[in-house]
Amino acid sequence: MKIKDIVLRQIYDSRGEETLEVDLVTGAGDSFWAQIPSGKSRGKNEASVLNFKQAQRVYKELLEKDLIGKEFDSIKKLDKFLISWDDTKNKGKLGGNLTLGISVAFARALAFEKGMELWKLLGIEFFGGEDFDKAPMIFSNLINGGAHAENNLDIQEYMVVAGNSGKVKDSVKRLVQFYKKLEDYLKENHSVTGSRGKLAIGDEGGFSVNFKNNFEPVEILENLIRKLEVEKWFVLGLDVAASNFYKKGKYLFDGKEISADELKDIYLNYFKRSKFLYSIEDPFAEEDFGGFKKLAGEIGENKIIVGDDLTVTNPVLINKFAKEGLINCVIIKPNQIGTVMETCEAMLAAKKNKIGIIVSHRSGETNDNFIIHLARAGGADGVKIGAPVRERMGKFNELMRIYE
Repeated sequence: MKIKDIVLRQIYDSRGEETLEVDLVTGAGDSFWAQIPSGKSRGKNEASVLNFKQAQRVYKELLEKDLIGKEFDSIKKLDKFLISWDDTKNKGKLGGNLTLGISVAFARALAFEKGMELWKLLGIEFFGGEDFDKAPMIFSNLINGGAHAENNLDIQEYMVVAGNSGKVKDSVKRLVQFYKKLEDYLKENHSVTGSRGKLAIGDEGGFSVNFKNNFEPVEILENLIRKLEVEKWFVLGLDVAASNFYKKGKYLFDGKEISADELKDIYLNYFKRSKFLYSIEDPFAEEDFGGFKKLAGEIGENKIIVGDDLTVTNPVLINKFAKEGLINCVIIKPNQIGTVMETCEAMLAAKKNKIGIIVSHRSGETNDNFIIHLARAGGADGVKIGAPVRERMGKFNELMRIYE
């Protein structure tokens, strides 16, 4: 398929921050777009990010003359071209957001040309064509803290996790109902509100009022699960994003400076106190390998420790930390690595090591639903989408569509 033209557009993500849209025109004259989320809490080993003016300059002055008019018959061939052209470890020349935008837009164009769903093309090209029709668990961030909110929580995300039994539309319906009941509860029991008496909302659509401590949201969510009698379908997950409160070898948590061992004991106590707590993501800073290792040795069976800042959708890092036993599940965010091919290679690395896969959005999201197709293509164990409101509903709707 020939690339006839590429147009870059400046758009704004769900936080109102500038981000990038790539519109790709094929030789047949058809146009396909990709919107790249920005993210707020980023691991230091993620692909570099260019602002719109930088991306426009790099594309026009450097890449355009080498790319326009070229033909590629697979996503892999395009991505290998982009990777070779950039020739840095972190997409330092082109920017991971620019390369990913071109890669995703091209994938959509190629799927259209072949007359198939995007997830089907991704599955054939990268995952052997197996039809993973079992729906993933849905990780939905209903209470926001940390870098995602202006409240007193150190932990970044408190998620209700909908199981993968039954129909996706039923899981989504239960999450929407649960979100509304949580709103009612918080309005009655918390005085900190946003404008016009509404509860304050964080970056991912979850509520961001103040709480007594970092464990209170877990208690509230657990009690509401019992009250609504949805124990059969829901568990809980945390994304701690501990790098955000790690300073000089110590963690500032619940107003106290503590060691990694003390923080580990707090987590173990959380799991002991909560019957429903199932997963914990980035429980330690991204270079605190000892903290991950110790927690993994004590957390017990049927719980998951998820790497994100630690692994940044990098196949090499996923392989390393899975083999060393630091994690048993991994977050997949395409813009952490910068191309569709490398994202799929990261998923394959997780599969090789027999650890779980959660395909995830970013805090600064757009309307692009590519990650839902990626999840189905590779048979992800979970999708992390945020609260079932606003721009996130587009991903929920696409999830329901392609799994029904």
